[in-house]
Amino acid sequence: MPNETNKTYDIIVFGATSFVGEILTRYLLQHHEELTKNHHAEQSEPPFKWAIAGRSQDKLNQLKQSLNADHLPTLVVDAQDESALISMCQQTRVIVSTVGPYALYGEPLIKACVSQGVDYCDLTGEPQWINKMLKAYEQEAKASGARIVHCCGFDSIPSDLGVYYTQQLSQKNYGTFSSKIKMRVKKLKGGASGGTIASLLNITREAAKNPQLRKELKNPYSICSPEQQYHVRQHNIGKAEYDGDVSAWLSPFVMAAINTRIVHRSNSLLNSAYGSEFYYDEAMMTGDGSKGKRRARNMIWGLNAFMIAAAIAPTRWVLEKFILPKPGEGPTPEEQENGYFEFIFVAETDAGEKTKTIVTGDKDPGYGSTAKMLGQAALCLAFDIDHSEKKGGFWTPSTVFENKLIERLTQYSGLTFDLMKD
Repeated sequence: MPNETNKTYDIIVFGATSFVGEILTRYLLQHHEELTKNHHAEQSEPPFKWAIAGRSQDKLNQLKQSLNADHLPTLVVDAQDESALISMCQQTRVIVSTVGPYALYGEPLIKACVSQGVDYCDLTGEPQWINKMLKAYEQEAKASGARIVHCCGFDSIPSDLGVYYTQQLSQKNYGTFSSKIKMRVKKLKGGASGGTIASLLNITREAAKNPQLRKELKNPYSICSPEQQYHVRQHNIGKAEYDGDVSAWLSPFVMAAINTRIVHRSNSLLNSAYGSEFYYDEAMMTGDGSKGKRRARNMIWGLNAFMIAAAIAPTRWVLEKFILPKPGEGPTPEEQENGYFEFIFVAETDAGEKTKTIVTGDKDPGYGSTAKMLGQAALCLAFDIDHSEKKGGFWTPSTVFENKLIERLTQYSGLTFDLMKD
């Protein structure tokens, strides 16, 4: 079990000067100020001790100056400097990383955290990298006590905790978990950053030259425990389909590729509590009637065209050079503030009993809401999840945080989790 008695910090934000790192730092600064102001109030939590880290002291200083936060401690750490990463780990209980694409830059920090028994969470949406980290470090993390929690942003907290929340209601109302759940994106407004685009393009670049990786990316159980043998064929939305449960036409949801795998890994970590034949899929709602069908077809055409262009080196270069946002670019503060998302979950037991829930967020999903989710996940890991309760290893958000993070997200992060009534 890690020794946390003499740590200088509760949390270190690594990659604080990245696009999402700046948003996260701003959110944690505001949250810390609120906790400091209210910490004498009944049932309020104490302020946390934290610092920001990155590879450039000048950029860290500029960030502090822009936030009027000269008091905030800084650490200069390069993502490839093993000794500096270990030194950073020795000073904190939790490291939250925004340094992506993680497949290119993330492994040295995972290695350092695991070696030092330090908890870690991130924003990755790269299943091939998660699988690689599992194979390389899962057993060592279990031995050292490090809790590693990937996908603590828009991918995949709303999906994973949404399924968890829905399953708790199914168990409460019907005495059993649902064997089938589908998530439908009803509303979504937000933009993509250059960092997210870089991660997506890196996956397509790797897959284009690696047949084994292409096969892995098609496997919905690729990051499940190998001890469990899951064989149920999971459905991928590839053409316009109509869903009577939500009265809408459907098109693919681009985040489904990572979200579905995290949800299936959660079931795996729970020893198949949702069933060995658990079924889960995600899709975008495009509306009812002929307009909804046409919109679904147009979205599918656009997504397919993008994926083909991203997979071919010359057109991928054109996308990167002239069309897509560069790393460090992304939605404006106004766009982040005015974004939102709304997910509907439809669950069904083997007996046909249905549960319908809704999960919402009040900011741009990829950045405004993601920063709040990631920040609260780090705080939850630091303060709410005892090491005797959840030991070292590679966890998913729902299996390590359970209701404790749902409570934080509804109190501090503008998310809602509710039962829908027909």
